[in-house]
Amino acid sequence: MGALSWWHWAIVLVVVVVLFGSKKLPEAARGLGRSMRIFKSEMAEMANDGNDKKPADGPKELPAVEPTVQVDVTSDEKKSA
Repeated sequence: MGALSWWHWAIVLVVVVVLFGSKKLPEAARGLGRSMRIFKSEMAEMANDGNDKKPADGPKELPAVEPTVQVDVTSDEKKSA
């Protein structure tokens, strides 16, 4: 009893055509197709975002810096001068 037979679907189709009109149905189908294509491409892009190997904003290497030596003048040297 749960399954719909072909004549049930025919009645549903007639009601949809009467309610929406034959002019609006192709436009609605085109809009639905475009939306599905956009949705699929966005889902594929989201799936590929996690698979990228190279980091876009990853840490960058800093140039090598040579160490410097600081000489501190003690107070004893100041007194003798």
